[in-house]
Amino acid sequence: MQSEGRQPLLNKSLKAILFLFIVVVIISLIFFRNLFFQSSYLLKSFGELSVDPEIAFNNNKPTFLEFYAEWCEVCKEMAPRVSSLKEEYEKDINFVFLNVDNKKWDFYIQKFGVNGIPQVNFFDRQGNLKSTLIGKQEEKIIRNSIDNISKEAKSYDGLLNSDFSVVKENKNPEVGPRSHG
Repeated sequence: MQSEGRQPLLNKSLKAILFLFIVVVIISLIFFRNLFFQSSYLLKSFGELSVDPEIAFNNNKPTFLEFYAEWCEVCKEMAPRVSSLKEEYEKDINFVFLNVDNKKWDFYIQKFGVNGIPQVNFFDRQGNLKSTLIGKQEEKIIRNSIDNISKEAKSYDGLLNSDFSVVKENKNPEVGPRSHG
C-alpha cells in the first residue's frame, strides 16, 4: 500500500520537473533568440534593406550582388560575415541581395546564370561583372573581392586626373602595347 502512495507523489515530481524544464527552455529561447535566429533574421533583413539592382547598376558605384534563399543553411552560416562586411563597405559599394524564391528576381537569376546558392557577383562602377563566387566562402575571399572592385573604382577616379591624360611619345619603335616592353 505504500507504493500506491508514492506513485502519485513521483508523478507530481516528474510533472513539476518537466514543467520547470520547459519553462527554462522557453525563457532561454526568449533571451537568446538573437543568437539562435540571428542568421535567419539577417537574411530577411538583407532582402528588405537591399539596394534595388537597377539603381545599383546605374549609380556609378561598385556592386556586391548576392543570390540567396532563407532556407539555405550555407546562406545562413555566411550571413553574419556578410553583414559585417556590408556595414564596413556600404558607403562605397552597393549591396544587393536577391532571394531566389522571389519570382520578382527571375530576370536576374537567368541573366547571371544562378545555378547554386549562395552566389555572389561583383560588378565594377559601370555594372560590368568582374567575378563570381558560388557556395560557402571564407570572409577573406569575399573581402579580397570587395577590395579588388574598390581598388578598381579608386584607380578609375585617378584616371580622371589630368596628370594621367598626358600622351607620351614612344621613343622606341620596337616596343608596343603587346610587346610587354
